[in-house]
Amino acid sequence: MGNKGLQKFGLAAGIALILVWCLLPVVWIISLSFKSSASITNGSPGFFPRDFAGWENYQAVWDNEQFRRAIFNSIGISLIATVLSVILATLAAYAIARLEFRGKKLVLSVALAIAMFPVVSLVGPLFDMWRAVGLYDTWLGLIIPYMSFTLPLAIWTLSAFFREIPWELEQAAQVDGATSWQAFRKVIVPLAAPGVFTAAILTFFFAWNDFVFGISLTSTEAARPIPASLSFFVGSDPFNRPVSLIAAGAVIATIPIVIIVLLFQRKIVAGLTSGAVKG
Repeated sequence: MGNKGLQKFGLAAGIALILVWCLLPVVWIISLSFKSSASITNGSPGFFPRDFAGWENYQAVWDNEQFRRAIFNSIGISLIATVLSVILATLAAYAIARLEFRGKKLVLSVALAIAMFPVVSLVGPLFDMWRAVGLYDTWLGLIIPYMSFTLPLAIWTLSAFFREIPWELEQAAQVDGATSWQAFRKVIVPLAAPGVFTAAILTFFFAWNDFVFGISLTSTEAARPIPASLSFFVGSDPFNRPVSLIAAGAVIATIPIVIIVLLFQRKIVAGLTSGAVKG
């Protein structure tokens, strides 16, 4: 086997190892979702369920009013947080990219530091604050923390895209009679669409997958999102958690993310890579 053969073999082996490492938890949880509660209690080994429950677990989870309410909460909270974060981040990033002022690099550095701040360190203060002002166990009480972490990251991401857009394009649009707002909305924003889409995806993923805020800042199903709601699933026996139902709920909660990635994977890759040349 020559050098090229060894390289191809090594590449194939590496890809196979990465796929197994990444897909093993997914395959395992899907296998659990099709097992009956009795088989899990008895310790049924292996990926393939011996006591196949079919779609009964999925039907039972979907018929659960608590689960449907959690799905509704996650969709509403994630979409609102995404739209608000993208709008504010687009305007702020454009101003940072186009205007020259003292401390601009400091603003971007602070924004990135806030985005990387440990989430768990804010749970205690937010819990006391939200209970005092009446935001505990509400949609707004989760939207604000989500935006606090995703907005700085979105500003950092979008500012790199806006810096790549030539200033002359906006000036040409204004020469043709467009106002500053029209030039920004019809010329600049479409050119920065990959960055805007990337910011929206990052915000939506953060809001949809959050567990810490969701379980700490809610006490009822009024605003509890799906990751936190799954931890409250209990069966008839409090000492034996319905693992198969929880696995089925986790699979259902993952489906929207999988659909988004499959439909928009090209735009996601373009958004994550096109801003990496300059900035």
